[in-house]
Amino acid sequence: MPSFIPLTLLALVVAAIVAHLASPKVRPWLWKPVAALGAVMLVALWYLGLFWAPPEQFMSDVGRILYVHVPHVWMALLAFTLNVGCAVAYLMKKSWVTDALAESAAEVGVYFGAVGVSMGSIWARPTWGVWWDWDPRLISTTVMLLAYVGYLALRSFTEDPERRATWSAVSAILSYVSLPIVWFSVRWWNSLHQVQSNPSTVDKPMVQVLRWGAVTMLCFLYVFIVKRYEIARSRQTAAMELPPLEAPRPEAA
Repeated sequence: MPSFIPLTLLALVVAAIVAHLASPKVRPWLWKPVAALGAVMLVALWYLGLFWAPPEQFMSDVGRILYVHVPHVWMALLAFTLNVGCAVAYLMKKSWVTDALAESAAEVGVYFGAVGVSMGSIWARPTWGVWWDWDPRLISTTVMLLAYVGYLALRSFTEDPERRATWSAVSAILSYVSLPIVWFSVRWWNSLHQVQSNPSTVDKPMVQVLRWGAVTMLCFLYVFIVKRYEIARSRQTAAMELPPLEAPRPEAA
């Protein structure tokens, strides 16, 4: 597979996301071609990961699960970054839009993170000999996910929308502190988990399949957040008789 193909597909997905943000006219339907692209790429990923990419030197075929494990974790980190960005935006200028988007990003991020950790556990059993180890990377990742589960639970503790949105925004900022700890845990502490690889230390076909997997999961990340955001906004509108979608929130009296 030529190396430019995953990067070209990545550019297409990023362009679709930019178009979604810039043009309200395309929002009702743009997720559909992105979802179709993700489905096609997922089928191709099964073939590329299972048959096209060579076995890993030390892990053999067990290492093939990394083509879906790693992209899932990447998407979780990306979703949580979107969550904290929306939380900061909400505190700076209150808006129902950013509150709903923060909630959507957190929920989707928990999904991707939970699937990523589950796949990591499946990988660990034949590699480390255990399903779970009190490893700094595993502990910090679990704490991160629990923090965002707590963020989602906090949103159900009060029916007052003003208080819920403000408390949730603060919780999102505090929860995001866990992300750099997760990322640098393998460098700061003695860990079973290997440090982050880079294209210069990984066989070229493996890099291409990993990038393919990342773009595939990015398609689904976009679709899941878009659809979850629509649900969140619809609930807001129904519960508080808010203005139509995308309308800014009126300032509190």
